[in-house]
Amino acid sequence: MFSVDRRRLAKLAPMLGRVLVVDPNPHAARLLTEIIKSLGAGEIVVEPSEPRAMRTAADLEPGIIFTERNGDNLDGESLARAIRRSSFACRRSPIIMVTADATASTILGARDSGVHEFLRKPFTSADLFKRVENVALKPRDWVEALGYVGPDRRRFNSGEFSGDRKRKADKPVNGAEAMAAARDQAMRILAAALDQFDTDPLQAVRAIREQAATLKSLAMKASDSRLAVAVGALEVTLASGPASKATLAAPIGSLLAMAPPEPMKRAG
Repeated sequence: MFSVDRRRLAKLAPMLGRVLVVDPNPHAARLLTEIIKSLGAGEIVVEPSEPRAMRTAADLEPGIIFTERNGDNLDGESLARAIRRSSFACRRSPIIMVTADATASTILGARDSGVHEFLRKPFTSADLFKRVENVALKPRDWVEALGYVGPDRRRFNSGEFSGDRKRKADKPVNGAEAMAAARDQAMRILAAALDQFDTDPLQAVRAIREQAATLKSLAMKASDSRLAVAVGALEVTLASGPASKATLAAPIGSLLAMAPPEPMKRAG
């Protein structure tokens, strides 16, 4: 019988206080709910469809979400993307996708929709616990771009996928390299957000704010006054009224001018 040390369960308690389960199959939802209860979950709400799940997510503010990949009135990938791009308090909550169809393409599709983990049916209590423990105790950086919103895909760690398509860049780096990588990613997202601003202005502004916060933090850590001043100008523009591509072009351009001379790949 599966058993977990109480101290390990206690670490999961904050995340499991409120749980949303999305599955149109009552039997499967009941099985999943019983396992989640055994981990000490508090309030668990089950919804059978994407529209109802969205309404409940807004009201419940779950600490973690489990969703079936597909079913009647449910597309798990669409649900994940909608939550990530919403204004819900739970938009960054871990999402674990559950399915019997665990091919490389479905796993990568789940990853690209913004889920944290992938759980293949049939699964055991130990399998589910491992996924919950991963999202609770091994937090991943958040990416707020235009084409993608969710946890850093470079750290996607599904136990179902060990193919050669995992990025070679996932190797550990030292502090200086990590800061350089974070700065490069922020610059690439800024460039993409400005370039594609008119396709989704709300998400573009959200992405730009996130990158400004990231670059400000990096400037403080590196004592880079030039970067700090440039970020400050962008923050002033964002705070001065409704942002547009025209008003953001100059401050973002000043920041991009500080990027390395080699061409940057688009992000988002």
